[in-house]
Amino acid sequence: MKAIKLRLIIMNFLQFAVWGSYLTSMGGYLFSEGYGDSIGWFYAMQGVVSIFMPAIMGIIADKWIPAQRLLGICHGLAAIFIAGAGYFAQSDLITPMFILYSLSVAFYMPTLALSNSVAYTSLEQGGYDTVKAFPPIRVFGTVGFIVAMLICDFAGFQANYMQFYQCALIGICLALYTMALPHCPVSKAQGDKSLMQRLGLDAFKLFKSKQMALFFIFSMLLGVSLQITNGFANGFITSFKNLPEFANTFGANHANALISLSQVSETLCILLIPFFLKRFGIKRVMLIAMFAWVLRFGLFGLGNPGSGLWMFILSMIVYGVAFDFFNISGSLYVNENTSGEMRSSAQGLFMIMTNGIGATVGTLGAQAVVNRFVPAAVETADKIVTNGYAIAEGWSDTWLIFAGYALVVALLFWVLFKYKHDPNKVADIKH
Repeated sequence: MKAIKLRLIIMNFLQFAVWGSYLTSMGGYLFSEGYGDSIGWFYAMQGVVSIFMPAIMGIIADKWIPAQRLLGICHGLAAIFIAGAGYFAQSDLITPMFILYSLSVAFYMPTLALSNSVAYTSLEQGGYDTVKAFPPIRVFGTVGFIVAMLICDFAGFQANYMQFYQCALIGICLALYTMALPHCPVSKAQGDKSLMQRLGLDAFKLFKSKQMALFFIFSMLLGVSLQITNGFANGFITSFKNLPEFANTFGANHANALISLSQVSETLCILLIPFFLKRFGIKRVMLIAMFAWVLRFGLFGLGNPGSGLWMFILSMIVYGVAFDFFNISGSLYVNENTSGEMRSSAQGLFMIMTNGIGATVGTLGAQAVVNRFVPAAVETADKIVTNGYAIAEGWSDTWLIFAGYALVVALLFWVLFKYKHDPNKVADIKH
């Protein structure tokens, strides 16, 4: 393997290992510490900063600081702040912990785009076809995420503040490693762009088209589902330890390991997208994703880590379909239906509507539902877990409500969104 590809593989592995250290386990940790009613705010913050921080860092990378250097700076700052969050978590000081965590994700979220920019630029400099060369490299990012999840689980970090220190350590390693990445020169062609264009906000003019407006609205509505299981799945599965019949089951004691099957599924489902797009078209593929979200939530609501473990496993498998079929097919739809000068802004708008507004609203909405139906979520004063059976019943009702929401969105999309499949538009998709 060429050296440049290996360097980018290491970069992607560490990039997502940083995130995997806490993303799926932080919710369970907050539950265990009696902060179940605050989970929504922690995960919503990722959506809030995703609305503006990637665009700001993109401008800086385009005009002043090379992308690989800015990537290192962002990871270094994110690591320092998340380590600070871990320090205050030790003292049960949730306010300074939340502030430092928020600063950390504010600098981490832009690195998702920056790492892609570094990879694309480096591959182009090396004479590679990015369409063919990048996907196999990106897969190692998911591998890094899974490895970090499993380390957090089996090292005993998923229920304590040590997951933040794990995240910080990997972040520092990546910050230092960026010095070994190829140089990415700043662009000299940004001077004629307005601030609206640089921030990607000019893409809002696409709402003049009824079809595009409907697409972005439904993207936001489906984006509501994106962070729900990241925030609440670990705490939900772990809560079964409060029931004697499930206390010693593998799933109840190793929620992260069970959830990691979702990321394995995600990796495999990426390979199915070209076939499904060519065969069924973007509308049907997105409908498949929407109904997969119904199954994802519904199986959580009906399953358990004992006799119902197969439902949990099936829920993890369909996650790959729910997440990737929506995100990747949606991105391709935007790419097909926007002009070249608008394409980057339109992709940014797609991310704002899904990972920004949608995920923020969804996480806070999910928090309200959890607080209403799950007794343990509001036991913050003395951190005493209430009746285990009441908790299990509350969680079941909560997941079924989420499933009902996803079903309504899917049916409305089916009826309202008009799109005629043209196989020629996706004939060249190979990854």
